[in-house]
Amino acid sequence: MQAVVQETYGTAAVLQSREIPKPAIADSEVLVRVCAAGVNPADWAVMSGLPYVARPVYGMPRPKQPVRGTDVAGIVEAVGSGVTRFKAGDAVFGSSNGSYAEYTIADEDALALKPTNVTFEQAAVVPMAGMVALQAIRDHGNVQPGQKVLINGASGGIGTFAVQIAKAFGAEVTAVCSAGNAELVRSIGADHVIDYTREDFTRGDERYDFILDNVADHSLSELRRVLTPAGTLVPNGGNFGNRWLASGARVVRAHLMSRFVSQTLRPFLLAPKLDDLVTLKELVEAGTVVPVIDRAYPLSETAQAMAHVGAGHARGKVAITVSAEASALPAVA
Repeated sequence: MQAVVQETYGTAAVLQSREIPKPAIADSEVLVRVCAAGVNPADWAVMSGLPYVARPVYGMPRPKQPVRGTDVAGIVEAVGSGVTRFKAGDAVFGSSNGSYAEYTIADEDALALKPTNVTFEQAAVVPMAGMVALQAIRDHGNVQPGQKVLINGASGGIGTFAVQIAKAFGAEVTAVCSAGNAELVRSIGADHVIDYTREDFTRGDERYDFILDNVADHSLSELRRVLTPAGTLVPNGGNFGNRWLASGARVVRAHLMSRFVSQTLRPFLLAPKLDDLVTLKELVEAGTVVPVIDRAYPLSETAQAMAHVGAGHARGKVAITVSAEASALPAVA
């Protein structure tokens, strides 16, 4: 099968298209014929081997898993002897072990049936970013109807899901993005838009019950200034200017600061859950959440897709198209 692999850490130039054997599945695993895959900053980080402290997890001196990609949508090709939830021919989406390939393997509990009303490309970009947004808003922010929510970096992958999920929870949502993305975030439900190139929201008079910061372009103290006294901040954003720790120091500061102030600062690591994937499927099928795709690249141009995401300016999500049916809407019964 054709797959995109890397033998060393580095820029997108380390990604190479190769012919490799089709993966074999264990008893609890599913073999998926990939129709489309999603591209996440996390995929770029593993490709780059950043931050350096994570390399023992990624693999030393090269990635343990040479095929990049986690988010996937496709057709079940075969199932292990212990799999009970799927059968060959089912359309699925979720997380896999190397989705930038014609076939990938996934644990049964990392997949759900694909939303029936979207393309494979749209389904493929939901799992990681959608789950981060859902867990941040519901579990860590405990967002309630009528609360004021601010999403910094609202036009990005996580941000576009967060705007929609916060609205689904009944919040009044303020989106922070550039003027060029204002129409986009309004179209997915933002009540107010702040153009960060013209206005610094941390110096405004408005106070928010919950802030999801996907950008890390303001200090924790500046963000706290515009929280209500009992508000919650999830500092999800970071960068790799510090190649050793990335946003690790910011996470530590947030945990320490939260002990001494009335506000809650809750950085978190994504904990993938099947129930959350099913919740996202239901939100998409209800039309409450619509995946926003900046652009889709063919499998042969995965390096360009990764470079685009690594540059940090994607509007919504980026997809990898692997098969001909990836962008086709499901047939209406």
